[in-house]
Amino acid sequence: MSILLGIGRHLGSQPGAKVSITIIRPRIGKAISRIPEFMTQRQGFHQRGGGPRWRADRPYHVALEDTYIRAHWAEIDALCKLNSLPFNSTGETIQSDGVWKVYEFTWQMDAILFWDRFKGRWLRGTEFHYPERPANLPSLKPLENWPKFNPRDTR
Repeated sequence: MSILLGIGRHLGSQPGAKVSITIIRPRIGKAISRIPEFMTQRQGFHQRGGGPRWRADRPYHVALEDTYIRAHWAEIDALCKLNSLPFNSTGETIQSDGVWKVYEFTWQMDAILFWDRFKGRWLRGTEFHYPERPANLPSLKPLENWPKFNPRDTR
């Protein structure tokens, strides 16, 4: 005897339709089996560690070069909003081969996508860390009808 559940609309049938547990069970099993895949941490992308200005709930830090941020601020802001990436500055400035501004992230994948798209530097402790780009990294949604970068606009 199968148990009927009122979740048919989530499976593409008419609203309020009843669906047998025998139909749902394989989907639930497949979803449960993929949980470790989503929970796995990417190798080489470590948390920054403790520090006086660093929040424990945002352990991943990426630095962007100050001149790059100033030249591409509108694009960075728009892409982060479009892709639901946080754009939270720690207020920290690092002077090492230029001036770098630090941004913090709660989720490792958000930090990796930000790092990859904007050619940032991964921070581990007080030093830059240079992990390899993961092969199967998803891409961010692109901005549509966005003007190309023109260096004359930064004057």
